[in-house]
Parts: sequence; C-alpha cells; structure tokens
Amino acid sequence: MEKLQHSLNSILNLLNIRLFRVLLFLILGIVMFLSMYSNVKPEKLNLTLFSIAGQTIRSPITVEDKTNTERKRQEAVDQVQDVYTVKKEYTQNQVDLITSIFDSITEVNSEIEEAPANEENEASKTPAQLLNEKLTRVKAMLTSEVTDAISNQSFTAMLHASPDDLSIARDLTVTAVNNVMTNRIPADGVENAKKRVEEELKYTSLNSGLKAAIIELGRYAIIQNEFYDPRATEDLRQQASDGVEPVKILEGQIIVEEGQLISRDVYHKLELAGLLDNENSLRPFVGLAMMIFIILCALFFIFDEMRATGSNQNQLLIFSFIFILVLLIMKLLSLFTDYKYSEIGYVVPAAMGPMLIKVLINERLAIFQTVILGISGSILFNQGITGTLNVTVAIYIIASGLAGILYLRHQNQRSKILQAGLFVSLVNLFVIITLVLLRNSQYSGLEYGINLLVAFISGISSAVLTIGLLPFFEAGFGVLSTMKLIELSNPNHPLLRKILTEAPGTYHHSVMVANLAESACEAVGANGLLARVGCYYHDIGKTKRPQFFIENQINIENPHDKLPPMTSKNIIIAHATDGAEMLRKHKMPKEIIDIAEQHHGTTLLKFFYHKAKQDGSEVKEADYRYPGPKAKTKESAIIGIADSVEAAVRSMSNPTHEQIETLVKNIISDRLQDGQLNDCDITLKELNVVGESFCETLKGIFHSRIEYPEMTKQKVKQA
Repeated sequence: MEKLQHSLNSILNLLNIRLFRVLLFLILGIVMFLSMYSNVKPEKLNLTLFSIAGQTIRSPITVEDKTNTERKRQEAVDQVQDVYTVKKEYTQNQVDLITSIFDSITEVNSEIEEAPANEENEASKTPAQLLNEKLTRVKAMLTSEVTDAISNQSFTAMLHASPDDLSIARDLTVTAVNNVMTNRIPADGVENAKKRVEEELKYTSLNSGLKAAIIELGRYAIIQNEFYDPRATEDLRQQASDGVEPVKILEGQIIVEEGQLISRDVYHKLELAGLLDNENSLRPFVGLAMMIFIILCALFFIFDEMRATGSNQNQLLIFSFIFILVLLIMKLLSLFTDYKYSEIGYVVPAAMGPMLIKVLINERLAIFQTVILGISGSILFNQGITGTLNVTVAIYIIASGLAGILYLRHQNQRSKILQAGLFVSLVNLFVIITLVLLRNSQYSGLEYGINLLVAFISGISSAVLTIGLLPFFEAGFGVLSTMKLIELSNPNHPLLRKILTEAPGTYHHSVMVANLAESACEAVGANGLLARVGCYYHDIGKTKRPQFFIENQINIENPHDKLPPMTSKNIIIAHATDGAEMLRKHKMPKEIIDIAEQHHGTTLLKFFYHKAKQDGSEVKEADYRYPGPKAKTKESAIIGIADSVEAAVRSMSNPTHEQIETLVKNIISDRLQDGQLNDCDITLKELNVVGESFCETLKGIFHSRIEYPEMTKQKVKQA
C-alpha cells in the first residue's frame, strides 16, 4: 500500500504540470476511441449483383432513396387529370346575344311601320324594297360576325313574323340556349350541344320559316364553355407530388435476409446505405474522434476551473480511473450483443461511476460523467449495427446515474449506498417500461420478467461495486469523503471515546469549537463538515496530560502554579504535536492531522511568556511560540480562531453581546497582525463574515435567561 501511495503521489506531482495533464486527457481519449472503434467501424461486405446474401444485413443509417421517391412522385403526377373550367358567364353572354338580335328585329319593324304616318314617300315603296330596307337596317345594328353567321332567310322570317310570334320565338330560343349552355360543352362537344338545341326547338308550334330561323340562331348561340386550366392543373400536380412521402431506408431496417437473392433493388439499397463502398471510409472514425475531442475539451476546462479554485489533482485522477473502469465494464458487456441479447445494455451498473464521483468528488462532475457514459453507451450497445446510436440505452444509463446522484444528494452515510441501489433499481424498471411503451413493443410476460431482473441487477450491482471500491479510492488516493467524515464524527470512535472519558472538559470545548467553526466555514463556502470533525480531534493531544489544561481542572489545583513557565510552555505546546502523532498512529486522514498541527500556528503563549518575563530572566519570544506550521487552509484558520474565541468567551462571566463582538474582532485582528493567516487563501471579507458568524453562534449560546422565583429566593437567603 505504501508503494502504491508513493506511486500515486509521484503521478499527482506530475499532474501539476500542464503537459502531463494534457497527456492524461490524451490517454483518456485513446481509451475511449479504442473501446468504441469496433462499434463505428463500417462492415466490409463483399456483395455482388445477383449473388446470395450470406447474412442478414441491416441499414446502419437512415437515408432517402431519391430515385424511388422521384419515381413515385412522377407516378402521382401522371395520375392527375387535366383540369377544365366552365365559363359560366358565357351562358349569359349568349342569351344576351340572342335577345339583342330579337330586339333589333322588333325595333326595325316598329320604325318601318311608323314611317308612313310621318313620311309620304314610304307609301310608294314595294314590299320587296321595304323588306330589303328592314334587312339592311337590322344588319347595320348587328356586328358583321352575327350577320355573316345568320342567313338572310332567317332574318327575313323573323322580320315577317308577327310581334306575338316573334316574342314566342325569342323566349323559346333563349330558354333552349340557356338550358344547353348550363351544361359543360367541351371543344369536341359543341356539335352535340347544337343538336340538343335543334332538338329542343324543332317541335315548336311556330311556322316553318320562323322555326328554321330560331334553330339557326340557337345553333349559332351554342359555343364551347369548358376550357383547359393550366394553372389549376399544375397546382393539382404539385399537390400530388408533395403528397408523396420520401422513400427512406430506416436505421436498423433489414435490407436483405440471409439466403436472399441480391436483386437490383436490393443492391441499390445497399449502395445507398453505404455498405458497398466502405473500404476507405474514414467518416465514422472522424466523427468518433470529434465527439471524444468535444468531451475531453469540456472535461479539461472543468478541471482547469476547479484547479484554479483550489481543487487538487487527486480528483482528476479519480475521475479518470472511475470513468475508464466503467467504460471497460460496458465494453465487456457489449460483446454479448453478438449472442442476440439486445437488452444487455440494461445490465450495466450505470449508477456506479456517478455515485462514486458524487461521494468522492462532487455532484457536478458526477452528472457530467453520467452524460458521457450515456453517450458512450449509445455507441457501445448499438446492437451490432455499426455506426448507429442506441438512444434507449443512453436514456437508461443517464436516468440510472442521475437517480443514484439524486438519492445520495442529502444522504451521506455509507449505509445509504445500498438503499440508493434499490432506488436506482426502481428507476431502472420504470425507465425500461417507459421505453417499451414508447416504442410500442410487444413483450411477453417472460420478457417483462427478464427486464425486471435486469433492472434489479443493474441497481444492486451499482451499489455493491460502489461500496466495494469506495475504501480503495479513499485509502489509495487519500480521499476524505463526506461519508468518511461522518463515520469519524461518530461518538463511538475510539479516539473520541478516549477524549470523552479522559478529558471531558476538552471534549466539551471541542464540541463548542466545532459549532462555531462549522457555521463559519459554511458561511464562506469552506467545508463545514471537515471543520466540525477536525474540531473533534484537534485537541486529542491533551489526553496525554489532561490535568494540565484548565478545562479539565475540576476541583483540583492548577499544576502550572508549581511549575516554571518554560516547563508549562513545553507541556501546553506539546499537545499539538502529540495530537498529530496520535492521529498518524491511528491512520487518520491527512486533513484531520493538518488541523491538529496547524490550529495554533506559531502563536505566542502570552500568559507563560509574560510570567517568565516577570521572573526577571532573559526571555526570547520565539521560545514561547507554537512550532507551527501556520494554517494552510481556510478550515484550519477558522478552527484556530474559533478555538481562541471559545476559550476567551468561556473565561468571561455573563458576557454581553457587545463584549462578544469586541472580543471576536480583537482575536481576528491579533491573528492577522501576527501573520498567522499569511499561508492560507482566506480574504479580509471572508474574515469579516467569519466574525459575524461567530457572534451569531455565541449569542445563541450565551443568550439571556429568565431568573426563576426559586433562584431569587435562594439568593436572598444567601445574602
């Protein structure tokens, strides 16, 4: 163990150099790359057209089959028929045209008939001349298109018709034209429409001449009213094309079954999935390297930030060891996917790494490792489909890790780790059921039972491995975890029982100092639990000569009254070094030993120094100072101040709040002026916060008490 510790110390010293930290991250990256190399390596398939597939091949990616997509879209477009639009306004236009022709006939007849009453020369005209004049006037009122299309016989028949017959003819013609034109009349259906008008008009009771005229008018009025609409047709074709879903080859989809002929269509799909041209494909490896690079960059900056705030290199080494260990376990389990058990990823003790990191380092890094493990697991457990990601396993690993972290968030006892494992098992089971329902999978009762067993194994194995590995990391890396501190704070610990039984006054003093120091440390962001436990042991050296310390001198004379100052000084000073030796002998954590050594720093034993000076002998101040070292951490500095404050306040009778505040300020000021805080990174602002915290705690201890009547009567009697 000593050799291992020596080796670890050497590595930690190297990690203080930035180059070696980069080298460690490079090693992490190489381990990650090698572990996932086979999972992203493209399959080399020696397949030819019309050969027989020697194995079932699945698509490693989701890709669109653009050729088939375009073919289906063209088929959809070809099925769209041309769009023809009916011009409804044409019906009214043709009805208005027929009406205008009849109105022109009526108007001309009226003009000619009224002419003899006004003009005498009209009487001399013959009927032929009069008809010719009417015909001329009618044609003048109409367009050439109409006059060219309608024969003179038709105009003559209408001009000869009586007003009543002409009115009937007009109504019949308009009705017939309207009836026929309300229907669709395509270009090739105009003649049929004209015949329908003719059929409708030929059975009228009009004379033959007028009947022939209105038939000719009706046929003339019927025109095409249905026309091809290119814009509407194109819109429909576009809609049909857009409505075709892209033809895709889905990730994990079986392209060809074992023993199946590789047809042109199958060969085309294999080509699209990138399974034919993969001899020199570097893209998956580049993608894996980029992903690892991003993860390592984030990790590097996190640890660089932590190092700037005082974190040691232990944490980086612990994180790396745990991550590599979990990654190797995952890789080992992933090999079993070849045995057709696709759910092997659920067996992974996913919560082990995060719980170890939570206990040994902090919650932030535990969450970060959970995410990294989830990403890695999605690649390692890709069910034999190279280059794909198993998202369900990633979700499972992340949920499992977070469950362990959250359960241990406020549960720091080692015994709670097993409970955390049971909690993780429940979360695992819930997540598995959720994923099964989301995928709409059909599981049998046996499969559900296997999943239940797998979830339980994952949670319990995470807890068991965490409990088993925790002592190794605590001892091997010298880590003082929260759980270790809580165990050391147990009053049944042999050293604490020794203080309680052999130096009860010192034990009480230590508890009081612990209350002061813990509150103050938490107020400035230091480790309050470490401060409390350190206070419990900081005066363990006094158990060697308990009667020489005033808190243990109950109903006995002070032995220092009979000793020379130098001897008393040596006895008092020795308790710091004696305590450190006792703690080392019991293999206590270094942080606790440092507190015992450093809590007095190099302060001066003023009482014995001044007593020696009063004796008249030549005295050096350095001879009456503690050997040190001075406080190196905030916790040691605060404990040292709290130790002096508690002793000073205890010596006062009925201290007021103002007296306590003055005393605390003076002690802090003395420590500063004496240079006792020069070796730690505590700031003046933090010292001010520490002083306020001490005052608040002491005010709670030395608060005013109600004087009961019995106590008053006793005082009167004694007077």
